[in-house]
Order: sequence, then C-alpha cells, then structure tokens
Amino acid sequence: MDDIEIIELYWQRSQEAIARTDIKYGGMCRGISYSILSSREDSEECVSDTYLTLWQRMPPERPGYLRAFIAAIVRNLSLKCLRSRSSLKRGGGEAALALEELEGCVASGSDVEKDYDFKELCAAIENFLRSLPQAERDIFICRYWLFLPGGETAKRLGLSKSRVNTSLFRTRQKLAEYLRKEGFI
Repeated sequence: MDDIEIIELYWQRSQEAIARTDIKYGGMCRGISYSILSSREDSEECVSDTYLTLWQRMPPERPGYLRAFIAAIVRNLSLKCLRSRSSLKRGGGEAALALEELEGCVASGSDVEKDYDFKELCAAIENFLRSLPQAERDIFICRYWLFLPGGETAKRLGLSKSRVNTSLFRTRQKLAEYLRKEGFI
C-alpha cells in the first residue's frame, strides 16, 4: 500500500491505517526509537505513542512525505522519553553521546535556547546540511538525526568505520566554523 492510501485511511478514520502504518514503517520506527533509548520496552511504547499521534494529527494534517513525518514524530517522542528518564544527565545511550559530540559545535556550555533564537539556529544548520556533499550529509544525518553508532552508520552506508568517524569529525569542525561565521558561536 502506498503512502497516499495510508494517509487516506487516517482521513477516513479507518483502524486499518495503524495496521498498514505498522506493516510499512514499524521497523523503521522501532529502529529509530531503539537507537535513542536502547530499551525495547520504551521503544515499543514510543512506537505506540507515534501511532496515537498520527491518529490525532491526521486529519487535519495531510503530510507530503509520510516517512519523514513518521520519523520526526517517533524521534521526538523517543527524545522526550529519554529526557524524562534523565539519561542525558547520566550520560547513557547513543543519543546522549551524539548530543555530547555536537556540544562543541553549538555553544560552549551555554543553553542555545536562551542565547539564540532556536528557529534561526535550526535554519542555519539546515542550510549548512544542504551545502554538504550527499555522502557527508548522509553520514551526519545517520549519526545526529537517527543517533546510529559509527559502526552501524558505516554498515548502512557501505563505508568503513574510520571513514565515517573521520567524516563526522571534519563535518563537526565545518559546522562549528559555519555557525561561528553566522554569529551563533
């Protein structure tokens, strides 16, 4: 079943919408959530919450790209769950490690949301990502959007782990320089 048909099922308020979503995107949702939470139970809860959110948001929303819409929801719910478990303070999990790696690029020890208009920062990062070659962008997104470890990213993209790690290091340096030029650091 294609995405347009699945979205239409939500608009018709058909229970089949959730089943079809799970068949097509359940694995992706569980993978994203597990890479953030490192807990099957919490991941399953976030996936269930994702389906509930989809049910509540369609209608009135009609996403243009269902896969990205679902991925953003499950990622945000998983990060919210991670924060509520206080994992970031304890330094646990791949997400905490990935966010720690990016700390040096954004602001040294300061709260970005207090220091800068968060939307402007997001737009600057999006512009930076658009300027990257596709391979570098894919590596960066695997690490910092999906929170995949370097080895998993390498396997997924068919690269060596050292190439992935080198690319991430260089891209973080480029991001920091870009944000400095744009006045965010």
